[in-house]
Amino acid sequence: MENYSFLRELADSWGLLVLFLFFVGMVAWVFRPGSGAAHQDSANIPLRHEDRPAAASSDAASGKEARS
Repeated sequence: MENYSFLRELADSWGLLVLFLFFVGMVAWVFRPGSGAAHQDSANIPLRHEDRPAAASSDAASGKEARS
């Protein structure tokens, strides 16, 4: 069996299995118990500062308020 054919068969069979298991693992990681709070926090990032934009990181580090 030549090298290309062996690598092609390996990618077609075991590669598909590895990628499928990776996908199932990622889905299980996202829907694991207790991860709802982290996902809810990430979903609310655009809505945290409804009255004015958040201060820039350089302003926040120096203690300055963002001007409105």
